Amino acid sequence: MFDTVLIANRGEIALRVMRACRELGLRCVAVYSEADREAPHVAYADAAYLLGPAPSAESYLSIPRIIEVAQQAGAGAIHPGYGFLAENADFARAVAAAGMVFIGPPPEAMERMGGKTAARREATDAGVPLVPGTLEPLESLDEIRRLGDAYGYPIAIKAVGGGGGRGLRVVRTPDEIADAFASARREAEVAFKNGALYVEKYLTNPRHIEIQILADTHGNAVAIGERDCSVQRRHQKLIEECPSPALTPQIRAEMGTAAVRLATSVNYVGAGTLEFLFEDGHYYFLEMNTRIQVEHTVTEMVFGVDLVKAQIRIAQGEKLWLRQEDLVPRAHAVECRINAEDPLANFRPALGTVGEYREPSGLGVRVDSGIRANYAIPQFYDSLLSKLITWGADRNEAIARMRRALADYQIGGVITTIPFHQAAMAHPIFISGDVSVNFIGQHPELIETTRSFAPPAPEPGTSETPTEPRNLTVEVNGKRFGVRLFGDLPAGAAPAAAAAKSSRRGPERRGSSQMAVKVDGVVSPIQGRVAAVRATPGQEVTAGQVLFIIEAMKMENEITAPHAGKLGEVLAQEGTTVESGAVLATFQH
Repeated sequence: MFDTVLIANRGEIALRVMRACRELGLRCVAVYSEADREAPHVAYADAAYLLGPAPSAESYLSIPRIIEVAQQAGAGAIHPGYGFLAENADFARAVAAAGMVFIGPPPEAMERMGGKTAARREATDAGVPLVPGTLEPLESLDEIRRLGDAYGYPIAIKAVGGGGGRGLRVVRTPDEIADAFASARREAEVAFKNGALYVEKYLTNPRHIEIQILADTHGNAVAIGERDCSVQRRHQKLIEECPSPALTPQIRAEMGTAAVRLATSVNYVGAGTLEFLFEDGHYYFLEMNTRIQVEHTVTEMVFGVDLVKAQIRIAQGEKLWLRQEDLVPRAHAVECRINAEDPLANFRPALGTVGEYREPSGLGVRVDSGIRANYAIPQFYDSLLSKLITWGADRNEAIARMRRALADYQIGGVITTIPFHQAAMAHPIFISGDVSVNFIGQHPELIETTRSFAPPAPEPGTSETPTEPRNLTVEVNGKRFGVRLFGDLPAGAAPAAAAAKSSRRGPERRGSSQMAVKVDGVVSPIQGRVAAVRATPGQEVTAGQVLFIIEAMKMENEITAPHAGKLGEVLAQEGTTVESGAVLATFQH
């Protein structure tokens, strides 16, 4: 048993876990990077500790530092959330070795199911149908070409340790293999510290269906329905719903049975999700996420099960209190991921500082958020700001309620995916439930409809920090303490939030307004790290040719030539960070 839980994560999932801890009477401890000092999850926790600098590798991915902080905070357990170290077996072992409980599956089960190739082998042994592909990681481009010829194009090059669409590249011709392999490996190494890749046949028009399972330490396991996650961009989910409008009761039961069989065969414990592709009435196992999912919320709304509290109770040794025959869905739920992205620019990350912030409310509306007013969005992490979930007596009511909630949701100062979600909720194909993973690509009119919902481009906010009283935070030896200050700040001091707004806003405005106008060159539309340079001085380029790859918010973004011509200077170097509006290369005249 334990009474204190350290949450080794950030943003909305950290807050979600903390709320579950509070309801169970547990003390919750937050960790944060230097970029997250003012984040809401830090203020909400009972105690908060600094991990290190902003880059994930030096903070949220630093196993020794997290263990050190957990021991210092007196934590008896660690909840990893999702992403970062949530599916890292070495982290689970390190937690146990330090005398704490890892709130998740045993490392052995994680290794058997967390790696994509290992999970495919386990599924084969358990008799669960698979998409054709390799069972071992690949190193040779020639081997990938051979597999492409054998399976037929398109094929998917995927990260063994991946998830959330990262480290995945679709290859439609042999000529694309080399660039796709290099790009997938680069992204996988940054996101997961594991560059191993494998190949499988890429189904052309499937739905993405996943089964939620819970398993205890006593050998019991249940399937808690399915989620349809077919609306995606860049192979990452945007809209999820429960139950799926595509499954018959027979297929639903069959998939649930297969998921429980596979999880039980590897002695799985805790919450997990088995992902499947569904096409032409057939389902194929894709991978398992050995953690809580972003979209767990729709399952909770439909089945009335708090999955995060269930994780914690199972970790404390409780026997599973749910029976399969009692798990009956009630009505329908839809989730929209509210990301800091511009749907009108191919969902490009959109940094900024949140201005006005007002969440929707009312019957059947839930918001899991990681932001607040005057919050500066850091470039180092995922673009997810919040999740908006609606529940209805049937699918039509859930969608209608989502339309209302999206219209009520006010997030000023930054560009978000809200207008896209409004367009999707109004689209007849989505309303009919007949969507696939290609929904966005097959319906370009979605973007035009999105344009009609999009507000004018945000202007920098002018609001100042309130005068009295001032709630400030001081940091002593890496631990945060709250201080309430009455009166003026000392001369020269400035609240951290205001300073962050000023330092972020100034360079972006100068870069975009001056450089783009005065210099004929390739300009970065976003702030981020230069992951790859494909430009050389004197190179002849064509309009639209990819010249740079910039990583921002865990996504790779292609920066292309604005027009044909000969390059002059190449100013950006791989591994450096550039601001929005920075000139990456110039053209000769």
